[in-house]
Amino acid sequence: MGIDLTAIHFVYLMFIFFIILMMVLKKDTSLVCIAGIFIIAWIATGSFTASVSGIFTSFVFAIKELLPIILVISIIVSMSRSMLDTGINDVMVAPFAKLIKGPNLAFWIIGFLMLFISTFFWPSPAVALMGAVLLPVALRVGLPAIGVAVAMNLFGHGIALSGDYVIQGAPKLTADGAGIPVSSVIEASVPLVIVMGVVTTVTAFLLLKRDMKKGLLAAGENPAGRTAPPDAKVPRLKPVYKKLFALFIPVFFILDIVAMVLFHLQGDAATALVGGTSIMILLLITMAGSHKNGLEKVTKYLIDGLQFGFQVFGPVIPIAAFFYLGGDGFHTMIHADLPDASQGIVNDLGSALASVMPVSKEIGALTTAGVGVITGLDGSGFSGISLAGSIAALFAHAIGSGAATLTALGQIAAIFVGGGTIIPWALIPAAAICNVDPFELARRNVIPVITGLIVTTIVAMFLI
Repeated sequence: MGIDLTAIHFVYLMFIFFIILMMVLKKDTSLVCIAGIFIIAWIATGSFTASVSGIFTSFVFAIKELLPIILVISIIVSMSRSMLDTGINDVMVAPFAKLIKGPNLAFWIIGFLMLFISTFFWPSPAVALMGAVLLPVALRVGLPAIGVAVAMNLFGHGIALSGDYVIQGAPKLTADGAGIPVSSVIEASVPLVIVMGVVTTVTAFLLLKRDMKKGLLAAGENPAGRTAPPDAKVPRLKPVYKKLFALFIPVFFILDIVAMVLFHLQGDAATALVGGTSIMILLLITMAGSHKNGLEKVTKYLIDGLQFGFQVFGPVIPIAAFFYLGGDGFHTMIHADLPDASQGIVNDLGSALASVMPVSKEIGALTTAGVGVITGLDGSGFSGISLAGSIAALFAHAIGSGAATLTALGQIAAIFVGGGTIIPWALIPAAAICNVDPFELARRNVIPVITGLIVTTIVAMFLI
């Protein structure tokens, strides 16, 4: 028999609906989340000052939880920019350019290379790292610029970002929202990411080939090469150093993966290893290329990376704070307690849901995927995946199983939609590199992504 729901539970549920409504209307959710934290804190404590303080402490709690991810992404962006400035990325990608002999190979080689680089460097920096080098090659062999953009989008911002197995930013957020270990989400997401990846990329490739055969797509023009403007202060490396760094950087990250497997490193431990490796690479590259002003360049790269990291995660902090409130963070955030028998707001709601209506795994999968899609409509991909995790936990508690699978499904849906595949304002990096219209790129990705979501949701029903 479940716990009797209190006003706190009903207000929390009401604000979940408000947040979903704002996302459907493409409005920012920060104000709604802050209002929710304030009102719930007021109900729990009965104190106006404690409620105001609760807003701040909830932000502190969320930032503490997210800080390792924010920092590692910031550091990776810093390292990526140093690689771009010094030309190391050109050397790393050049061997693959020699393999591109036709439009078909161009699509798949660019896609898988984007997947590999995005796994370690994050998709947005990866677009800059490889786009400027491989795009001219792809155009020369007959692959339209829109085809290059689709490949980079689906493999990078889709497959790599939705799994996020090395940096583990996405599974960290969804796992926290669901109140389950990060490792469980990662393990459950593997078959779903594979299904989603295969369906979306194959569908996109077939549609692309169809339109090329009909003559609807042309190779397009070569956009203006490098994304970084020439600068006399940019670090310069001798060709031999470029080759050495191009060889050793992938080796360092492969060794990180080996260490993760051998020593069972996951979550914060894996993040710390990747972050530390990225810092060392950044220092080595910058000091090798800037003998006189290397110290200043290191600081500049770190500042640029931190600006990027907090710009990406700024909208995430309020909504993450709200959904941490539904799990283990309630007491820490507002210094109040739920009823003794409570298992957390979200789990209590799940128990109540199970007691009043029959909940099946099919309904749970459809609802979680739907919530993931809705949370991705803001174009962030990350801002709402805590909600997807909370909804997954709610249904899993009601069903009695499938928490990790439902959480992974919500994560994949949210990131494929909002992370940079079908929301136009999230497509700007790839569209700009490839000199294509972001709205056209979004339209071309719609059918593959929707098809992939349908198939992946059906597969998830059998895995719950």
